[in-house]
Amino acid sequence: MIQKHTCKNGVRTVLENIPTVRSVTIGIWVLAGSRNETKQTNGISHFLEHMFFKGTKTRTAQDIAEAFDSIGGQVNAFTSKEYTCYYARVLDSHKEYALDILADMFFNSKFDEEEMAREKKVILEEIKMSEDTPDDIIHDLLANAAYDGHPLGYPILGTEEHLNSFTSDSLRNYIREKYVPENIVISVAGNVDEAFISKVEEHFGSFESEASPTHLLIPDFHSKSVRRQKDTEQAHLCMGYPGLPVGDEQVYSLILMNNVLGGSMSSRLFQEVRENRGLAYSVFSYHSSFLDSGMLTIYAGTGKDQLSELQDTIQTTIQNLIRDGLKDKEIRNSKEQMKGNLTLSLESTNSRMSRNGRNELLLKRHRSLDELINEIDKVNHQSIQEIIDRTFKESPSVALIAPN
Repeated sequence: MIQKHTCKNGVRTVLENIPTVRSVTIGIWVLAGSRNETKQTNGISHFLEHMFFKGTKTRTAQDIAEAFDSIGGQVNAFTSKEYTCYYARVLDSHKEYALDILADMFFNSKFDEEEMAREKKVILEEIKMSEDTPDDIIHDLLANAAYDGHPLGYPILGTEEHLNSFTSDSLRNYIREKYVPENIVISVAGNVDEAFISKVEEHFGSFESEASPTHLLIPDFHSKSVRRQKDTEQAHLCMGYPGLPVGDEQVYSLILMNNVLGGSMSSRLFQEVRENRGLAYSVFSYHSSFLDSGMLTIYAGTGKDQLSELQDTIQTTIQNLIRDGLKDKEIRNSKEQMKGNLTLSLESTNSRMSRNGRNELLLKRHRSLDELINEIDKVNHQSIQEIIDRTFKESPSVALIAPN
């Protein structure tokens, strides 16, 4: 049972009591990611995420690290295109202590200039590492092509030029504009009762902001191709097709279709590209949902002399999917696989916290496991064929990294 509470300032809390465990995971979710940036501020969401760990008015960066190590806890954060999350997982006896530290980081970070200079070097190495990993950076290239000029196409890490321009004032201004109460959800899951909500409100229920939540520009999808020459052993190919936003009623049909196309080892792409033809070690597809759009992505890496055959094989697989749809066995097996993955994904307090936080932040609603399984069971040949026709009616956006 999920308990929901809205503080007087607009901050939302979602709490799920799981009495059979001895851990508690607390997450601070903020509706601010690379999508909320401009060209000049690209990368600031991710930089801010790092700086929240670099010291407060009463704790140094080492104090923060030692505070969680001393109780056997875990603390971390991540930035996506539409949100940022700061979270900690601890024993249930340390939940209030963990909340105190997270709140201190959230409200009292100093953004010391020396710490900022050091962390910029760390992130620059992160950017370089990404650039040295073509099967990673290729997805950024695809997003840049598909969302041509829209912030959804910006890289989460930003660029060296923008990173070096950020100051402590830049971070404070961004917090003032984006970290407003209406954009914040505190998600708690584990061995914790609803009385803990009052502790959350003590920390997060009274701060105010003069800024208003910003309205997002809906992106257009562009069928565009980008190529980058790089001295790599393989050619890396990404193809993107228009997908569905979070909460779309057809999203379960799309997820099931994607699972058959390239979402598992038994998928058509894996079997045809890797098992039957030996063209790639890594080949897969996945769907990304955003507030008002989405994208179905296909990735594969192969030797440059096999690139043409790889592209033909992928296109033939898609054309067969359009012409023939899915077999009864494929639909049946994928439904069971989706149910199993969904159920297993809810085994930990961390996954429960993440699911509840994301649902509240993006959808403002929560469905039970039985309701989700019912939605999966409702998928049929007709709904799948509709989503196939809708997804592949346009030419894809394509990104390629190859030696020449």
